[in-house]
Amino acid sequence: MCFFTVNNLTAGYGGKPILEHLSFRLDRGCLLGILGANGSGKTTLLKAVCGILPHTGSCILEGTALESLPPRLLARRCGYIPQRSGISIDISALDVVLMGFNPRLGLLERPTAAMREEGLKALALVGLEGKEDSNYLSLSEGQKQLCIFARTLCCQGRLLLLDEPESALDFRFRHEMLGLLRDWLSGSPKAAMVTLHDPSLALNYCDRLLLLAEGGILGTLSPGTDSLSHMEKQLEQLYGKVSLARLTGRSGRESLVLLRED
Repeated sequence: MCFFTVNNLTAGYGGKPILEHLSFRLDRGCLLGILGANGSGKTTLLKAVCGILPHTGSCILEGTALESLPPRLLARRCGYIPQRSGISIDISALDVVLMGFNPRLGLLERPTAAMREEGLKALALVGLEGKEDSNYLSLSEGQKQLCIFARTLCCQGRLLLLDEPESALDFRFRHEMLGLLRDWLSGSPKAAMVTLHDPSLALNYCDRLLLLAEGGILGTLSPGTDSLSHMEKQLEQLYGKVSLARLTGRSGRESLVLLRED
């Protein structure tokens, strides 16, 4: 049985479809990167999958239609990190992270000591150790994004959806977040979908890439196995003339480098 399947998904706003009849599959342990121009439907796809946006078609996670689940059960299975958190009140970074446990708590039930300890570990994991008592609103945009990422790790969902998590991060933390995401996926029955502006990050951290354009799937890539010429042809449909090369760094790790051609 496939871990996650999207069948014939159509979604949009105000009766106008942005995505039409999308179908694809996702294996467990897979990090799927979603690339496309502004307005291509990247965010729309994530919102439809996690139930925020009404849609037709179906999203099947481990044999269960996500559309059939009540909100609390859906939140246990599917974690979503939006581009903006929407938090506008004074609240500590740790309390933001502890929100990740809400789907497992009853009405008026407070997080346990074990949950608080887990929340502290999640903050340390994303590089925010010592920030647990800081006002969330005082954090930089990049720190806020990392805090929300820590919250999502605590929700223990099987499918994680991230909408441009690198947008507010500097060069170092962009790579660290994607590395943390890969670690989260390793050796566990989970999968993740991430929309990215930076195709170089997608090429070097994602197992598969989904290219969106004009409301549909333009193509798919597997950076670990596809030839450079095949990937160049696919990516040129989004970015114009490009060249790809494989380079080996001083650590011995091989990376894909994307160049824009005139």
